[in-house]
Amino acid sequence: MRFSNWMIGITGALAAMMGAAAAADKPLPPFSIASQGSFFLGGRDIQSNTLSTRANSGGTVTVDQVYVRYQIPAKAGKRHPITFIHGCCLTGKTWESTPDGRMGWDEFFLRQGHPVYVLDQAGRGRSATDPTNINAVKLGQAPVEKLPQVSFASHEGAWTLFRFGATNGETNPGLQFPLEAQAEFWKQMVPDWIGALPTPNPTVPALSDLATRLKGTVLVSHSQSGLYPFLAAARSTDGIAGIVAIEPANCPAPADSMAPYVKFPILVLFGDFVAQSPVWSTKLKECSAFRDAANAAGGKVEVVALPDVGFHGNSHMLMEDRNSLDIARWLAKWIDGHIG
Repeated sequence: MRFSNWMIGITGALAAMMGAAAAADKPLPPFSIASQGSFFLGGRDIQSNTLSTRANSGGTVTVDQVYVRYQIPAKAGKRHPITFIHGCCLTGKTWESTPDGRMGWDEFFLRQGHPVYVLDQAGRGRSATDPTNINAVKLGQAPVEKLPQVSFASHEGAWTLFRFGATNGETNPGLQFPLEAQAEFWKQMVPDWIGALPTPNPTVPALSDLATRLKGTVLVSHSQSGLYPFLAAARSTDGIAGIVAIEPANCPAPADSMAPYVKFPILVLFGDFVAQSPVWSTKLKECSAFRDAANAAGGKVEVVALPDVGFHGNSHMLMEDRNSLDIARWLAKWIDGHIG
């Protein structure tokens, strides 16, 4: 890892953290990217006279679009594109470099020869939000009940939900998450407008459109977005080569039609400390019930807990844990062996 001259003056804990990360990383050879860029999926135009609280602020704006950033390696070969979808209160940053400065999964899979597509969910990051109801209430043109629901995960709540520890400030034994870079991770958290979005969530049809465009992508979701690839498949399986749901907040119910889910391989992946979490142990049971129903219908669904394949100490943010690249290598082999 090389530092620019302006970084020489960094002192204290940050310098120590970055230095340790640099020392731990092995130098990697350069690689060629054939193309990179970004685009939007979906979106709708709305007209409003409350685009701001200023006078004469009416007009037309576009909302509910989904931002996509892509990179295509020069030697992509026949490897499937990987589409990454982040979870609650986060953005596509989830898949980029880790809080302590190591390689993220987007670069890892790019180096493996996969075209990589990273989304910001509708109403998050570089995907627009709709402020019109807020301004209407501010101007007295609408009752307070019209205010949209917006959430923000606290450090304390995320600590336990993401399984850094059973209680805030307590650390699970052998935790792989780089706690020395915790402050950098907290900066990834953003307000979550999912409660203010229309139904269906615009991210779901956007995934369907992207899969059709890519003609065979592996949809990799996380947490809140865990169900989105399944919902996209229920709309259309066109262009979906497989699904990897990482600690999904929901899996399809066993009573749902399994017809969309028997057409491609599916992996549901969980980290460590799940049994100690009432939330995630329940999710694991729900996803196991889905697996049984899908496989009884002829599907190819696996539910894997990382300790069962030799990885220990992983948090809910396993793509940012210290052993994240080891897990990525395991996942790449799974994709090669099951999806091709």
